[in-house]
Amino acid sequence: MAEPSLKVQAWAFFDQVVESAAFKALNPWELVDGKLTYVPDFETLALLLGVPLKLRATSQSGVPALALDVWTSYELRRAGFDSDRVWPRASAPRVLPYDVSVFVESLPIRLKRDVQARLERGQSGGTASASANLLGKNYVKQVDVVMSSWQTGPELLISTKRMDSSFGKNAANRVEESYGDAKNLSLRHPQAALGFLYGLRSTAFDDEPDTAAWLVDLLAKLGREEDAYDAVGMLVIQYNIFVPDQSDPEEPAPLEIDPAFGSIEDAEEPPPASTAADLDGIPAVTLRQHLVPDELAPARFLEVMVRTVLANSPINFHREARRRLGSPRTA
Repeated sequence: MAEPSLKVQAWAFFDQVVESAAFKALNPWELVDGKLTYVPDFETLALLLGVPLKLRATSQSGVPALALDVWTSYELRRAGFDSDRVWPRASAPRVLPYDVSVFVESLPIRLKRDVQARLERGQSGGTASASANLLGKNYVKQVDVVMSSWQTGPELLISTKRMDSSFGKNAANRVEESYGDAKNLSLRHPQAALGFLYGLRSTAFDDEPDTAAWLVDLLAKLGREEDAYDAVGMLVIQYNIFVPDQSDPEEPAPLEIDPAFGSIEDAEEPPPASTAADLDGIPAVTLRQHLVPDELAPARFLEVMVRTVLANSPINFHREARRRLGSPRTA
């Protein structure tokens, strides 16, 4: 039997990290010195960011960037949004229309098990997939974190990027792509909360400080554009383990030109029958938050995303998210 791909192995770790997260059920809203503040679960983020290091997954594998997607969707569920509306989902298949998941849950037990098994194996005719491809104004684009349903359309769209090396070579390309993606998506989905989360390895500030300063400034300005992102967030990631071949090829992100939005080929691989995910062996990762300006702070980013979704929807939508926002913890 062939060894499962790095992404399949990573999902086994990601799922276990999220399932065992100490703050998973804790309301992220907290009153700090009388100010309502969103408090992200950075402890879980650090573990998720350590998974690619444990697997020695390069940037080309997609696993390092996937860790950001998993954490962002986890935080949206912490904020009170329905777990089946947020993609990637907490279980396979990672992208499944909410209305389909409700229908599957309503089936008789035996039929429900059979349908769930077919969905997890990718035998869905395109109903379920491993990624979310959405039509923007001019082209279809893969979006990393999505909240959507057939009734509402996209309510939240977040793109994530990760850069661990070749900062001077590729930084401009990644930000340039993000400008185009924001315009493309915002013009077709003006009511969706649109965000951009950028993960940068801390060595950029040590080895290429001018490039790092320029990138921070550019990301901040990107978040100020009225017709682009509602918020831009930044994570500065520090780790000491060596991962070979972390170079990011200087190529533009591919555009989806096939009108078919999903296919069996796009579905996830089934998870291995049993995976011993040893969380104790995950390498340590530190977040150097003092290097991130306030307007790019992850807490602010998540707060803006949640508040924008709630502001752009009727008051009887997302009741649990509204309840948690209105009932913060006290520090």
